[in-house]
Amino acid sequence: MGQSLQGERICLIPIQLAHAPELFKIWSNPKITEFMNIDPFCDEKQAGEMIVYLKNLAKEQKALRYTIFHKDQAKIMGSCGFNQIDTHNQHGEIGYELDEAFWRQGYGSEVVEQLVNHGFSHLHMVRISAKVEAANKASIHVLEKNCFQYEGTLRKAEKSKGTFIDLCIYARLKHD
Repeated sequence: MGQSLQGERICLIPIQLAHAPELFKIWSNPKITEFMNIDPFCDEKQAGEMIVYLKNLAKEQKALRYTIFHKDQAKIMGSCGFNQIDTHNQHGEIGYELDEAFWRQGYGSEVVEQLVNHGFSHLHMVRISAKVEAANKASIHVLEKNCFQYEGTLRKAEKSKGTFIDLCIYARLKHD
């Protein structure tokens, strides 16, 4: 399950502890974590702990997280992957975040395209979904650009930063 994925401008590498220093810079930025269900990290150790947690979920085949690299710049751009994998129901839920230096340049769409292709072709998924806050217009645009359909809103579905938030559900089926 943990193979690298190649896009036109990006490479998705299974997340590693060695990526912690660069991912800490991203996960500690309040602009980036605004729509994530984490508080901005204060210590690089938190990034390492998150990576260990994500790698353990991958071992259990419950999730799969990648570090996003820029091919030409050989720079870490963010992380992405399947936040949840349900092998029985052939469903995966994706998530992603990019360093703000790479916003509004089409990288998010390329990331989602790679995840969708991998999910349908290699993980044998029938459905791939994403939960997104309604105010996260950039992420909604990325999902719609990648043929995800809005399915509804889960009201007060998750507690994030001390407040219950609504989450919009977007999904794409293998045969859409």
